Amino acid sequence: MKDALTDAERAAEIPLLLAKGWRLATGRDALEKEFKFKTFVDAFGWMTKVAIIAEKYDHHPEWFNVYNRVEVVLTSHDINGLSARDVKLARKMDALSGL
Repeated sequence: MKDALTDAERAAEIPLLLAKGWRLATGRDALEKEFKFKTFVDAFGWMTKVAIIAEKYDHHPEWFNVYNRVEVVLTSHDINGLSARDVKLARKMDALSGL
């Protein structure tokens, strides 16, 4: 699961994530998304849930939190690009966000 996404995987997976509000990062092979919650506690609670799952997946997001907003960047640093791990974690983040 540490291999870069193939062209076929990109064609199948990326449009689905873009439809959910993810975007391709500028200048690097990564996905970005901003999540907005009602409160800081909601945002931090979501980050805590994601952190536990990310640890199980052995894949950790780049993220930045201010009050009710969390900016996320997903990329697989060991391959310097997108992998199935990024897609899997992005889907899980969306599912946990409840947005």
